[in-house]
Amino acid sequence: MRFDDNADLDSSEIQDMRGSGGGGGGIGGRVAIGGGGLGIVGLVIYFLFSQFGGGPSTGTSPAVGGVGLGDVQSGQQLDSGTLAKKCRTGADANRDHDCSIVAIVNSIQDYWTQEFSRSGQTYRKATTRFFTGGVRTGCGGATSDTGPFYCPADSYVYIDLSFFNELKTRFGAQGGLFTEAYVLAHEYGHHVQNLTGTSKRGTGTGPTSGSVRLELQADCYAGVWANHASTTPTSSGKPLVQDVTKDDISRALDTASRIGDDYIQKNLGNGHVDKSSFSHGTSAQREKWFTTGYQTGQPARCNTFSTNDLG
Repeated sequence: MRFDDNADLDSSEIQDMRGSGGGGGGIGGRVAIGGGGLGIVGLVIYFLFSQFGGGPSTGTSPAVGGVGLGDVQSGQQLDSGTLAKKCRTGADANRDHDCSIVAIVNSIQDYWTQEFSRSGQTYRKATTRFFTGGVRTGCGGATSDTGPFYCPADSYVYIDLSFFNELKTRFGAQGGLFTEAYVLAHEYGHHVQNLTGTSKRGTGTGPTSGSVRLELQADCYAGVWANHASTTPTSSGKPLVQDVTKDDISRALDTASRIGDDYIQKNLGNGHVDKSSFSHGTSAQREKWFTTGYQTGQPARCNTFSTNDLG
């Protein structure tokens, strides 16, 4: 995956909170369970902590809206000036990791902006916030153990970039830049669900629950973006992403296979798979729905709520 050297980047879609204080408090599952955050692995990690050692910290789990919109703790600052200075073009994205994340977010939001416009709707952009250690959000407090997540209450995507190393060391994924793009596109899929009113359907646990259907749909939306990534023009009129290779897709599918409920419970838990606690879908399902989105390129084909065959 590479970017057009001459394409402009919009660093305003990222807010950098790294090294600014944290303040998450407790384990990461608070956002997912207490506050309605939607993450690529958040509920699963919470389940492992609570069931297989290390249970939740004491204290009250913040409810949705318990923290103000985009709330920043005392001592925290939002400083994206460095990103604005160093992340100006696709050439910067090709040589700097932070800038590559800016480029990925730009591409994802460019696609959804244009897709919404084609259907007569307006896409409202969501900002991604980088943090380290812990963060307070409109959905409550979180630590890095939550994994990347989207908070519907404040419409931000939150990510500790160290998660991408965790994918390789803890989950055994191949990794690579397009793996990171898949994760981010999944989180922006949740933003799309929030804008369209689908998020409220993501309730309960179990193999056919609303939570599973919501997560699989976000995987499918990630695949849809991947289909269009190299043909979606930016404001310059040219696509920011130059190519998406077979190896890129293979790495995304490898990641999907390692963040299914069954895989994580079996390989990172006690070896027992409890279907009643499923919240994200199996590895095979996650692969299937990303592939559905990628092969069709049609968001309408991602309606996981209208099928009895989730895979």
